Amino acid sequence: MRILLSNDDGIYAPGLRALYDALRAEGHEVRAVAPSREQSGVGSSVTSRRPLFAASVREPSFEGYAVDGTPADCVMLGLNGLFPADYRPDLVVSGINRGPNAGMDVVFSGTVGAALQGAMAGLPALAVSHADTSDDYREQAAHAAALASRVDWTALPVNRVYNLNYPAGPLAEVKGLKVCPQSVSWPEMGRFEERRDPYGRPYWWMGDALAHYRVDDPGTDKGWLHRGYITLTPLRFAFTDETALDAVKALES
Repeated sequence: MRILLSNDDGIYAPGLRALYDALRAEGHEVRAVAPSREQSGVGSSVTSRRPLFAASVREPSFEGYAVDGTPADCVMLGLNGLFPADYRPDLVVSGINRGPNAGMDVVFSGTVGAALQGAMAGLPALAVSHADTSDDYREQAAHAAALASRVDWTALPVNRVYNLNYPAGPLAEVKGLKVCPQSVSWPEMGRFEERRDPYGRPYWWMGDALAHYRVDDPGTDKGWLHRGYITLTPLRFAFTDETALDAVKALES
């Protein structure tokens, strides 16, 4: 397959490099286009008020482009600028992210935001995340690459992001893989910390303000991930709330 690879942790992130190697080991043609610096939490935002610069990154075992933009910018540029006009990948892959992207994390996730651009272009899209702080992603990358290789992506619904999350710890301790819905439990919003910079100026630090999720949400990606399972969740980004249409119908004129 022809695969366009991106992430939100940056072009030099070990998760992206591990996935690049694993996908190539499966025999795929991989083109990497990723942010030049950390872009976690930017969602699917795009850059429209300044130019984008892309620098070629060439190493003995890696080739790609570092873009001074968001993850979504990277995928859009990979599909519509950096490569010849007839280039169309068979699959867009984003990751491996450092940390999980389950439940309402997907609203903020640059990893999912990158994959979403592929889905919006009518391409199969896979977002991959690991709920761990380790820099060794080789096991998860090999598993994700093998999974991507055996799926018939042409048989799946289009305009979807397939969101794959690995639990913390080594792959040998994983209990299985669950295909499950997204948790829609909203986080209990914590307070920002007020701090002072070296000049005494006040600033605000998010810290753990968004960390107070309900993780034990049975039957959902958050719940299964918390129990030590890999989770796979198809996401679609049609935001209309059909159940609320009738409630606001009276406002029509």
